[in-house]
Amino acid sequence: MCYPIWLIYRIWFYVLVGLCTFLLSPLLILSILKRSWYPYFFKVARFWAQSILAGMGFCWSVVWEEDLMPGKSYIFVANHTSMIDIMLMFSIIKNNPFVFVGKKELAKIPLFGFFYKRTSILVDRGNAISRKKVFSYAQERIQQGLSICIFPEGGVPKESVELDRFKIGAFKLSVEHKLPLVPITFLDNKKRFSFTFFSGSPGRMRAKSHNFLNPEDYNTDSLRLMSDNVYNQILNNLRENTA
Repeated sequence: MCYPIWLIYRIWFYVLVGLCTFLLSPLLILSILKRSWYPYFFKVARFWAQSILAGMGFCWSVVWEEDLMPGKSYIFVANHTSMIDIMLMFSIIKNNPFVFVGKKELAKIPLFGFFYKRTSILVDRGNAISRKKVFSYAQERIQQGLSICIFPEGGVPKESVELDRFKIGAFKLSVEHKLPLVPITFLDNKKRFSFTFFSGSPGRMRAKSHNFLNPEDYNTDSLRLMSDNVYNQILNNLRENTA
């Protein structure tokens, strides 16, 4: 696409996000009035996400290495390359409502931030106390029967970085709470809608899960081994599909 079309395409994304959030805000507000109503929020959020992806001309698919058990709690992790990662994660997981762990800066985004800070676990990655509190907040949500989703790179890496090194938090949650960890590779999100402004195009977005990691196979002394295992799976899958 040429630069004027890329400009229109980018502007349309922000218009679409704002429009979908505004139109669905009555349902979203109702669904966050009680914490126990989060599963209803999750259903509305999935519709919100799928509406945005479809409106951008994206089609998506996911290949599961193992089947998710409806209603069971998991720790979901994936590579982070795009603003549409959140939408795709909502779209591919249906029967296992999850809560995002994400950086607190996103709470400043108008309208979107209102719902984000009321439904996600916010973390200031530069603050040790904030990082520690994530575990107690996550424990509360897990006890409610929810799953947790974390992008273990800790943010979106530079465009030239294929896959940044992982933080250990997601793996610690998996081991401490005895929850299976589900690694997922987003294969096309950077190509479809990266953080480079003049880039992106409609098309297919593929996601692929890998073998779930059993927390019983690890302990607090082998978290880095667990992290490296997942890192290598995702990195190898990215390279196999871009070769």
